Amino acid sequence: MIAPRHGPSVRFAMEAGRQDLGRISVSDAMSHGTLTCQAETALRTVARMMAEHRIHAIVVTNLDGVSEEAWGVVADTDLLRAIDSDLDELTAGDVAATELLTVSPDESLERAARLMAEHEVTHVVVVAGRKPLGVLSSLDVAQAIALQ
Repeated sequence: MIAPRHGPSVRFAMEAGRQDLGRISVSDAMSHGTLTCQAETALRTVARMMAEHRIHAIVVTNLDGVSEEAWGVVADTDLLRAIDSDLDELTAGDVAATELLTVSPDESLERAARLMAEHEVTHVVVVAGRKPLGVLSSLDVAQAIALQ
């Protein structure tokens, strides 16, 4: 599922005057909705999904028939690291970041940005429990900074 990149709340917060990242919530800046795949999905299929939808990350989920839980994320940088491998043999689960970083939608954008910097990642999954609601990217943070 893919939804609009930003809701009116981030635009309203920025138009209301100069805001610092500590006052902006993750839900105000994140990309709502996610594009997901299972761990067994072929890496070439993941690359096609990214290219077709012009996105930089796919959330890898564990579908147990009852709930959809975030398990990992394949970012464009993960694809780059796999380029010297046999791409026909790799799956999303093989290259997904080993440490799934998540944030809640009500956390501050400042905290999320610090987490991304500390772990040197460009995407974190926004979750309620472990259900993915969307993705926060470094580009989303850049947009919030640019609009201040």
